[in-house]
Order: sequence, then C-alpha cells, then structure tokens
Amino acid sequence: MSLSISVNVAGNSKSRPVDISVNGVSIARDVIVREIQHHPAERPAAAWFEAARALVVRELLLQRAAALELTPEPLTEDGRRETDNEALMRAVIEREIAVPEPDEATCRRYYDNNKARFRSPDIYEASHILFAALPADQAAYAQALAIAEGVLAALIERPESFATMARAYSRCSSAAHGGNLGQITTGQTTPEFERALVALEPGQLCEAPVETRYGFHIIRLERKHDGETLPYEAVAGRIADYLRDSVAHRAQAQYIARLVSAARIEGIELAGAAEHYVN
Repeated sequence: MSLSISVNVAGNSKSRPVDISVNGVSIARDVIVREIQHHPAERPAAAWFEAARALVVRELLLQRAAALELTPEPLTEDGRRETDNEALMRAVIEREIAVPEPDEATCRRYYDNNKARFRSPDIYEASHILFAALPADQAAYAQALAIAEGVLAALIERPESFATMARAYSRCSSAAHGGNLGQITTGQTTPEFERALVALEPGQLCEAPVETRYGFHIIRLERKHDGETLPYEAVAGRIADYLRDSVAHRAQAQYIARLVSAARIEGIELAGAAEHYVN
C-alpha cells in the first residue's frame, strides 16, 4: 500500500550537498537528512543522493496530484494507515497508469517457456557421519580426515555397519538415528555437501570424505524422489500476478521518466529511466 521510489541518478559526487528544487519547490536539507535513514550506502555522499532522488520523485508525484486536484483517501492495511501524501501518490499512479490484465494465452505461453520454474524440488533421503574439526586447528583437522578415511574404507567393506559407525563416530545429532538426516532439498545443506549428495545414486557412498566448514562427512544417499512439474492450473494465478507486476513496473518506470523529463529539476541530475515500486 505504501509507495517507495528510486530513480537512476547521475549524482554529483561533491562532498558538500547542493540545494535541490523541483519546478521551483525547494527540498529542505533537513528533510533529506531524515530521509537518509531509508537509503543505506557505503559512502555518506551516496546516501545523500539516494535520499534526495527519492524525494525529488515524491515531489513530482505530489505536484501531479495537485494538478489533477486529487484529494487523499488513505487506506489501512495490517493496522497501518497511509499518510495523506502516500495516498495521493498512490492515487496518481492508479489514475494515470493503466495496467492490462494478462490473458490466458500469455500466461500459458510463459508457463510453456519457463517450466523449470514450476518444478517441485528433488527430495533426497540421506545419512552421514560427521567427523567434526575446525580448519584452524591443523592437527585436529588432519586427524579427523585420517579417521574419516579409515571409517569410509571399513564401510566400503561392510556397508551394513553404517548406522553402527555413525553412532560411534559422528558428532552430529543425527548419530542417535544411525546418521539419518531425513529428507533434504536443495539449499538445506552446505554447497559442498549438496554437490556430493546430488552426485550419488541411491545406496551409494561418497568416494572420499566430503570437506565442509564443519569438518569431514561420509555421505550415503538412501533414496531420491524426483521433483515433478506442477500443472498449469496449479500455478496460473501465480503467473498472472507475476506478469501483471512486471507490466506495472515497466509502465510506472516509464511514467516517472516522463515526469522527470518534463520537470525543471535543479541541484541533482536525473539520468536514464526512473523506477518506482508500489508495495
């Protein structure tokens, strides 16, 4: 419901801020200073220009609201009520920009061209034995690797002893369950662990201990459940929302760019297309 705005700015990099005005209306420096908290940046000068450019576009929208003789009609969402200025800026966007609804043909075409985005994740059932060690402790790290290699060699000979070995050696809480980690999907483990896991076939052990920031792991893939592509009907609403938002974003950016190009702005140079977001 609230409106936040950013634009591409070719800002002047001088350390001392300059006076800024929009069509003759000055933006006070203390207002820019208060706005800076919403625009963190590595350098104070960059934060200043980020805040100033947001206020410039806000002023442009409020001036347009005055030209259209709009009156604020604040909305309340999740217990928060819009300010009058937020309501006016939203009203300008809603009145001046028409966003067409994506039709079914467009949605289906997007689905057909992006089916990988609508695939449920693969699920892995895995077990592991963790030989914990910190890389900074070289002696402990080398010892953990040596023990892991010995246990892996024993498991290759007697794979049925995995649960027993896990209970005896693993420093993970999964040791109590014979090393069983349950079901895992992409992103739930470290990158090194995940790369080793997805390379395995069901029932297969890793060929060598897998090194992560926690130490060394012996990994066994128990089962894999392949993900499935969700049917169009299950994601049609999500696709329509995405396409609608994408069109709205471009249309709003173009509208702000037109306001910028028609305005007399002093003290800051706005270059390229403007962007803004309606949350």
